[in-house]
This record gives sequence, C-alpha cells and structure tokens, in this order.
Amino acid sequence: MRDLLESIKWAEEIMIVDSFSTDETLEIAREYTDFILQREYTTPANQKNWAIPQASHEWILLLDADERVTPRLREEILQIIENQPKEVAFWIGRENYFMEKRVRYSGWQNDAVIRLFRRNDCRYDNKAVHEEIETEGKIGRLQSKLIHNTYKDMAHFLEKMRRYARLSALDYSEKTPRVTLYHLWVKPAFRFFKHYILKLGFLDGKVGFIISVIMAWGVFLRYLNILENSKK
Repeated sequence: MRDLLESIKWAEEIMIVDSFSTDETLEIAREYTDFILQREYTTPANQKNWAIPQASHEWILLLDADERVTPRLREEILQIIENQPKEVAFWIGRENYFMEKRVRYSGWQNDAVIRLFRRNDCRYDNKAVHEEIETEGKIGRLQSKLIHNTYKDMAHFLEKMRRYARLSALDYSEKTPRVTLYHLWVKPAFRFFKHYILKLGFLDGKVGFIISVIMAWGVFLRYLNILENSKK
C-alpha cells in the first residue's frame, strides 16, 4: 500500500476505498490522505462504480493496491490531462512481476487495463470478475506502463484464484446448465496449453509453468463451484 501511495502522491486528490481492513492499511493511508471511504466489498465492478462518483475531479486514475505508477507514466498522464484530449479513457499496459521475476510471456505479455478515464463518461460492466470499462467515447492508449506486483506470495495467488473461481462461477452459471467432464477436464487442460505453449509460458521457465498450472486450476475450480451451486 505504501509503495502505491508514494507513487501517486503527486495527484491533486487521493481517495481510498477500504473494505474495513483489519491490518495496517488505514494507518498507512492516513499518512497520505484524509479522503478515506469504507464500504463492504461485493464485486470489483460494484465497488469501483460506487467509488467513481465520489471523486471530485474530472479525470480519475483508478489503481489497485498492487500497482505502481512510474515517473515516466506520471509525466505522460499529466501531459495528457493538460492537453484536454478528445479521448475519454486510456488503456495502460502493465509490467507484471511474480515470484520476484518479471513475467514476459505466459499470457501476461499483452496485459493492459483502462485505468485513466473521465469520471462522467465511464463505468464498469456488471461482471463478477475481469470487469471492463464501458463507454461510448473514444479510448486511447498510453505508451508508459504500470508496474504490477501481481501476488505477494504463492498463498496469495492461490487464494485469489479461489476467490475469482467463486465469482466467475456467477458469470458462467447461466451459460453452463450442466457441468460435464468437458468442463472439469478438457477446459482446464486447454487453459494450461494456452498459457504454457500458445502464450509461450515455457520461456518464463519455472514461473511460467507455475502460472500455467494455477490458471488451469482456476478454470477447474470455476466449474466445480458451478456444480456445487447447482445442488443448492
């Protein structure tokens, strides 16, 4: 959290939305801003869409706690805002790190997110996971990238995949009236093949193999959750 806040302390306004943290998050946050809101967490899209109208300024740079703004990205953002662009939102690429190693392949090589946008022109779609900005305006792309420290450790990665699996089951349940071996075996196997072979995960060495296995496991968990929910 502190590294994130240090990287954005140049912003005119820093707003933090906290889901009633029990660690040192709030203590650290108060060193940088008094604009702290607390709200129970449901889904990422729901939380973000609630937070966006609370901001005071026209442009919003919306970041997760594991992201960092580089000096180069900061300068590009400030220049864009100053130039009054026609675009209402901008894609920002992410440089991903896992297990203290930069992940150059494994399906993460083209990772990009819309993080800079006009407050009144953009909202997130109603998905439980992998939410994306919806807008009728023009979207541009920045040249600089965010630093993304994807997971604190292996336990964090596994727990996040479990949570994503539970949430993504909500998105996929209507599309999957019946869970079969195709969902529990073929789809996870293809996900591993996709990340490790098609997306060149093998070039990331051990880290690429681990990412590919866990991504496949996440697909398996998604359909396991759908199967379990159908019995309730």
